[in-house]
Amino acid sequence: MPINPDAVGETGGPVKRSWNSKDALLYAVGIGAGTSDLEFTTENTNNTTQRVLPTFAVIIGGGGAPMNKIGSFNPMLMVHGEQGIELLDEIPPDGEIESTGRIAAIWDKGNAAVIETESEAVSVATGKPLLKTRSMLFCRGEGGWGGDRGPSEKVAFPDAEPTHQVTYTTREDQALTYRLSGDRNPLHSDPSFATMGGFDKPILHGLCTYGFTGRALLSELCGNDPSKFRSMNARFSKPVIPGDALTVSIWVDGTTALFRTTNQDGDVVIDQGVCTFN
Repeated sequence: MPINPDAVGETGGPVKRSWNSKDALLYAVGIGAGTSDLEFTTENTNNTTQRVLPTFAVIIGGGGAPMNKIGSFNPMLMVHGEQGIELLDEIPPDGEIESTGRIAAIWDKGNAAVIETESEAVSVATGKPLLKTRSMLFCRGEGGWGGDRGPSEKVAFPDAEPTHQVTYTTREDQALTYRLSGDRNPLHSDPSFATMGGFDKPILHGLCTYGFTGRALLSELCGNDPSKFRSMNARFSKPVIPGDALTVSIWVDGTTALFRTTNQDGDVVIDQGVCTFN
């Protein structure tokens, strides 16, 4: 069965997901946090309370979207197109959520289908909404049924130097740590599988690059205070190779910031970024 555009509007869930302090610590290390970030990488440092990086939302959120309703596609030809998160409260080091989701849109790009899903998670402990996620999957070879191509608006970056600019260097084994947070796709660890995918070596998870970018936003815009971080939306534009240096450029306008991430060669790897904060 090919992609089913009639699945738009289908809902699913609730789905429960729990996590603990160790899960949050492992995620932080997986996106490059270290000895300068002990509030995110340790739970027993003197006078330091463990807190959770906002982009941990991509690990625990997203549940409930009824992917079994969208038809079929070749997973080898699917790439993560965009990712968004919205924090409605600060994520605790230990917790449980109940998520519901829906198929928000299916766009026909001619040579591909784009599937947009949305999910909202409620804290089981408090009964209050904790976070929302939005994801877009680009499925090559699945378009062409004559459907709507979808919106084409783009972020207009200022013709000025960025307000902030931060560079982090990923480790050559970065993907081996990040995969322990859940995404065991061998594209990120097995050289032979990466070769079949058209890459010289395993590539970094897009959501790991997203996490590195989120760390820069949290540091520069929120003073590393997760309670001030509200939302982050961005598009994946080029794969990152473990060991690459990532430079995050940020343009601030009030409580909104535009951002993009480039590698050491100046290639844009995360684009169309918009972040809101307190």
